[in-house]
Amino acid sequence: MKLNPKIWLLIAAVIIVITSLIYTNNLVNKLSQEEMQKVTLWATAMQRMEQIDADDKDFSLIWGIIENNNNIPVLIVNEYNEIVAFRNFHDTTFLSSTEKLDKLIQKLSSNKQPINITIGNSVQRVYYDDSNLIKQLTIFPYVLWSIILIVISLTLIMIITANKSTQNLVWVGLSKETAHQLGTPISSLMALTYMLKDENVNPNLLEEINKDVERLATIANRFSKVGSTPVLTQQNIHNVIVKAVDYVKKRTSSKVEYIITCNKPLNALINEPLFEWVIENMCKNGVDAMLGEGKIEIDITSNRNKIIIDITDTGKGIERKHFKTVFEPGFTTKKNGWGLGLSLSKRIIEQYHNGKIVVKKSEIGVGTTFRIILNTVKI
Repeated sequence: MKLNPKIWLLIAAVIIVITSLIYTNNLVNKLSQEEMQKVTLWATAMQRMEQIDADDKDFSLIWGIIENNNNIPVLIVNEYNEIVAFRNFHDTTFLSSTEKLDKLIQKLSSNKQPINITIGNSVQRVYYDDSNLIKQLTIFPYVLWSIILIVISLTLIMIITANKSTQNLVWVGLSKETAHQLGTPISSLMALTYMLKDENVNPNLLEEINKDVERLATIANRFSKVGSTPVLTQQNIHNVIVKAVDYVKKRTSSKVEYIITCNKPLNALINEPLFEWVIENMCKNGVDAMLGEGKIEIDITSNRNKIIIDITDTGKGIERKHFKTVFEPGFTTKKNGWGLGLSLSKRIIEQYHNGKIVVKKSEIGVGTTFRIILNTVKI
């Protein structure tokens, strides 16, 4: 099974983090053992200092051991929890507060077992903490994980952006070429219809031919607008939808019932040819899903400054896992389908009209509701 590159990136990141966690944990444990031995030696040296004088030959060695601890925080207290000595603490507020001293002792003893030493006739306790090096090593894997997440996120954004850019180039190129290829035969057909008027052709037949030629011209015009910045004009959404549905209705089975409901006039800034294309695509998809028999309902409502258009069919339905993938180029359940209708509709609604199109709900064997959301314009 071929894995998605995004999955490989995630797997690589997890491996790096787990490896760094294991390695760092082992390193921290080793350093902790070494620091415990150093503190034990330091405590022994402190105890020994009380037993010798400055003339003793071991004095310099013992004093060197004590002075050599420049990174491990240590605290010595007597049996009354009074401070005897301390070293390497950046925050020394515990010197002026018994409460803070008690909290510090509690914190240190919960992390490390204190070492008991005897100085004179008094048994004293040595508390100590991890050095800054160990603390930094402890948080290192989390810093690494954050960096990896940022790198992966940026990489994925670049991949997605590149894919979208490629898709856009394909859409624009395909659309422009289609419009160009349609242009010549349409012009020829228009000229031929004028010539047929002089040949005593049935006027009704000629009228139908003209309608189809005009339709081809409209389709070519639509394709030419893909990739360009379309001109948006204020239109009554109900009227535009009725016009698009009427066109589809005449070319589908009489067993398909179309119901359009709209409680009040609602205006939006749209490009009429492109928006009609979306409605036609949605209706044709619904008819295909119903196998040419059923009901398509289009409910037009408003919510604050939004126009909501719900298009419901009584077709075979869509599985929930495909609610988003149905809009991807190439996705289709038809044997001879191209999988471009919904993808094109999404592009027209979201990129050109600053709206949104989603699968609102669907149930297998019952039907599907697509929702289109547009910005309303006050009449």
